[in-house]
Amino acid sequence: MINRIGVVGAGLMGHGIAEAFAIGGKDVAIYETDVGRRAGVKDVIAEELKLLEREGMIPKGSIPEIVARLHVYDDLKKAMADREYVIEAAPEIIDLKRKILADLDAACPKDAILASNTSSLALSEMARDLPVERKKRTIVNHWYNPAHIMPLVEISFFGDTSAETFEAAKALYLGIGKQPAKVLKDIPGLLANRIQQGVAREVFSLIEMGAAEPEDIDRALKFGPAFRYATTGQLEIADFGGLDIWSTVGGNLLAVMDNSRDANRLLKEKVKEGKLGVKTGEGFFKYPPAEKAAITERFMVKLIRQLKASKDYV
Repeated sequence: MINRIGVVGAGLMGHGIAEAFAIGGKDVAIYETDVGRRAGVKDVIAEELKLLEREGMIPKGSIPEIVARLHVYDDLKKAMADREYVIEAAPEIIDLKRKILADLDAACPKDAILASNTSSLALSEMARDLPVERKKRTIVNHWYNPAHIMPLVEISFFGDTSAETFEAAKALYLGIGKQPAKVLKDIPGLLANRIQQGVAREVFSLIEMGAAEPEDIDRALKFGPAFRYATTGQLEIADFGGLDIWSTVGGNLLAVMDNSRDANRLLKEKVKEGKLGVKTGEGFFKYPPAEKAAITERFMVKLIRQLKASKDYV
């Protein structure tokens, strides 16, 4: 059983990944180069744990114990010297990830599994310079944000990855309450992001053509397709609806739906205007500074309560 975890990067994804492992009882070493982020990561995690405690997702009084499992370092070799499983959560820059994996190969034990949180870069390119034996123990493990709440972890099983490595990673994630999805082909976006982008493309197109106001488009998704998706996959939904019906409707609709191969024009305009969403105070909706904390908490609470409900549908 894997118990000693390493995480490279304490940013948006990295800190959440470390938090999830610590909640799952693992000893976690975090390596972070940024001084401010390194100094504040435990406080950020402790604050997020308060909401989980309030919602009954972790035992009352367990926060100090969870935080005590986290160890923060500014030295990669010291951080990773005894780790059994290390996941990097650096920006999506191929040269950076290639260097991190090479550095981890030198710093970690020979039998340690190395993993990347990438969702868009090819494993073969990132691991290009690693020794043959290390390549067998190097995989992609893509988490969803926020990592400490969202249950999905996509695990690669292609290229040089051995069956032993895959099974060890799968067992690790199941052991901390995650839902691993086995990915058999090295494709950009893996599974979930490709599915999500397909939905997003049509949603942005509906906004651009003025088909409805943003609130109603989100309402149509939340209380229509997404209501079923919360408990049921697309293929099961198709089976229950009848594949003949899905074939007919697809033939009628797909020809008139958005088939663009680039980000939506309206989306690009929002970015150009600096309207990036919650982090700037406005995107498709407005987030006044005085209300941002409460809005963010409501968003997290919805996910936590969905996580509770989802345990009945595994």
